[in-house]
Amino acid sequence: MDKTFLVTGAAGFIGSSLARNLINNGNKVITIDNLSTGYETAIPEGVGFYKGNCQDYNIVKQLEKYSFDAIFHIAGQSSGEISFDDPVYDLQTNAQSTLLLLKLALKTNCKKFIYASTMSVYGDQLDTKVNESAILKPKSFYGVGKIASEHYLRIYQQYGIDCTALRLFNVYGPGQNLQNLRQGMVSIFLTMALKDKRILVKGDKNRFRDFIYIDDVLEAFKKALNNKFPEFKVYNVCSGISTTIENLISSILSNIDHKVLIEYSGSTLGDQFGIYGNNSLIQEELGWEPKYNLEVGLKNMVNWAINNI
Repeated sequence: MDKTFLVTGAAGFIGSSLARNLINNGNKVITIDNLSTGYETAIPEGVGFYKGNCQDYNIVKQLEKYSFDAIFHIAGQSSGEISFDDPVYDLQTNAQSTLLLLKLALKTNCKKFIYASTMSVYGDQLDTKVNESAILKPKSFYGVGKIASEHYLRIYQQYGIDCTALRLFNVYGPGQNLQNLRQGMVSIFLTMALKDKRILVKGDKNRFRDFIYIDDVLEAFKKALNNKFPEFKVYNVCSGISTTIENLISSILSNIDHKVLIEYSGSTLGDQFGIYGNNSLIQEELGWEPKYNLEVGLKNMVNWAINNI
């Protein structure tokens, strides 16, 4: 039987990819998006679109007429750097929105809530794979809002809603916003390389990250949808591989046939020096594991970006 899902943020990178996947599998999808970083043209055909903020009570109230099989909350301000511009807005878009949508789930008897959290909740960690039980010490307002949302999920689990938070590491792939140069490390560097033939790196070349391909992320959402646990669950969605910024740029440039100037200067507010994740918990409990390595993922993304820049 076809199911009905709410996927917030379906005008954005991850939300549009998930909504398209669900629609292609014969399901009905509704979305809320304020188009602050996404594009209406990115919303897949057939998705019911409510333009506005997920933290707006009047928008969320309009969805009470639906009977959702699950809510995927992906929308929200998603840059640590940008969260310093307006911390109150960041709190509203990331935490208040979650609370309103959980109340919607409770009111409409939706039993499944899957949340796009972030590796930013960890802050700086020792140079070792971080697992879900690590002490959380975010360096940005963005990370704080995501932690608050996770705790809202934990409380609402007690009301009979099966809640899961996926802590996404550095997601990349075709469909990422190539216009926003303050969000998405891979898309930022790739856009600079293709348009300007110059990459400006704000920070140390030895900083490191854990890059995870969009198709692997979609698979994690689907695995979370099809599992039920009696308690609130949090999972790292990551490759488990540490990649330095210098190596990332080298890998990007290996797919580009023109010369690119690299410049290191300054720093980014709230930036983590380095982090990579342990994905053993999601492998053990959900049977998920990444299928795309960085070499294959970047090749796919560069081929897409050249035609969409």
